[in-house]
Amino acid sequence: MSDLLILGGTGRTGIHVLKEAAERGHRVRALVRNPDAVQAPAGVELIQGTPSAIDDIRRAAAGTRAVISALNNSRASDNPWAKPVSPPMFMTDATRNTLTVMQEEGIHRIVVTSTMGAGDDWARINPVFRALIKISNLKAGFDDHHGVDRLLRASDVDWTLARAVALSDKPMSGALHAAEAGTDKPGARINRGDLARFLLGTLEKDTWIRKAPLVWNARG
Repeated sequence: MSDLLILGGTGRTGIHVLKEAAERGHRVRALVRNPDAVQAPAGVELIQGTPSAIDDIRRAAAGTRAVISALNNSRASDNPWAKPVSPPMFMTDATRNTLTVMQEEGIHRIVVTSTMGAGDDWARINPVFRALIKISNLKAGFDDHHGVDRLLRASDVDWTLARAVALSDKPMSGALHAAEAGTDKPGARINRGDLARFLLGTLEKDTWIRKAPLVWNARG
């Protein structure tokens, strides 16, 4: 059992992370904009604030031992091609703040949700799709994921970047796979519940440290 700080706990993946962490017996603190609007699992402590403000992260991180970030950029709709509405480089700035506070608090472990194609995985994306990303609303999200990737790799913390394939809201399948890019052909999708299981599992077992595995389900 650990004291965990969870960022992005009100998002579509983050709510699964909160639930999974609480069910596994962790003491959980989540930084959220509006605690009154969150139906958090029993035992989850909600701290009002935003990861864009470093002092809010300082209040939320005090006394914790590890961080899970399920932050993502908000869009005008659920359509992945929709216009982004988050501030530019929101995740990158939040990660920079988080790493600063981790150093201040002596926190060494962070697990972060990422995406297939981020960082050094970009070169493995189909060239046609890469060109499409560059001229679409997807570019802002990928630029932000690239920024997070660079910050973590330049840090001295024990990080894991969980590069999810396309996310699904289907029920948890139990068929969860993870592999370093280029070593296995990933499935097309991962459901959010299984991604949450992976994030908690790699934190608990100290696996995939300073690595960025692709994560997928055999069945989306």
